[in-house]
Amino acid sequence: MRRKIPTTAALVAFESAARHESFTKAADELSLTQSAICRQIATLEEFLGVELFRRSRRGVKLTEAGLNYSRRVAQRLDAVERDTLAVMGQQGGGTLELAVVPTFATQWLLPRLKDFKRLHPEVTVNLTNRTRPFLFADTEFDAALYFGDGVWSGTVANFLMHENPVPVCSPELLGGRRELSAAQIAELPLMQQTTRPYAWRQWFGSLGMSVAHDMSGTRYELFSMLAQAAMHGMGVALIPPMLIQQELADGRLIVPMQHAYLSENAYYLMIPERKVESATLGAFRDWLVDEAARYRAEAGLG
Repeated sequence: MRRKIPTTAALVAFESAARHESFTKAADELSLTQSAICRQIATLEEFLGVELFRRSRRGVKLTEAGLNYSRRVAQRLDAVERDTLAVMGQQGGGTLELAVVPTFATQWLLPRLKDFKRLHPEVTVNLTNRTRPFLFADTEFDAALYFGDGVWSGTVANFLMHENPVPVCSPELLGGRRELSAAQIAELPLMQQTTRPYAWRQWFGSLGMSVAHDMSGTRYELFSMLAQAAMHGMGVALIPPMLIQQELADGRLIVPMQHAYLSENAYYLMIPERKVESATLGAFRDWLVDEAARYRAEAGLG
């Protein structure tokens, strides 16, 4: 059955004319004549049975229907352009679309990606932030860097590493002290990570302590936000050292008590079952798992 879709030429002409609210500017942008733009718009309006522009001596103006349609068309054309550029950019290699938890990707993965690129120059790796699980069938992602229990329907989990969060804060928050006890830390504002709601409870629990307000306090979704808030003296945060190495080295953040707990959850590379045989994805998986194992050994992590 033939699809009920206008011609691409008509949609491109309409999107440009709608964006500029000018047939003349659309003609200049697309290197066409104004009459050609007029014909494309008229053909599209006839196809839709809807008036998209109101014409007057002073120019054209979108109707309500035209405004709504132009927004949808612009989104679809942008998506087609991205897909086209992705195919053009493959140049005989492959492209991986990865969903990633942002701070881990920025602080741990990105500094190492140049080594993967050196080994596989034909592969392009694109990263997009996703902090929570999703349905792979509803997206274009090939895999996901995910923190959790490794249970994700329809996927194969590849273990990377656990977290070992420690309390960190601004030096000013200590008021001249070099260290704090767990009881003293409990008296300070405890900042929370949205996706780790039990972090402080687990940290205090690993010391045999029960703190009534261990789940209270300002919540931030990203570790990078937690780190910024901690550097500004807003409280104490639990953050894995691997995500704040520069801040610790610079002294902008300090560890008031050298006690970490090994998280039950971990970082995984999640691959949809339907893509486990992909050679490109397999090369990335093997490299990433090896890098994680090397890091665990060097850092003494489980």
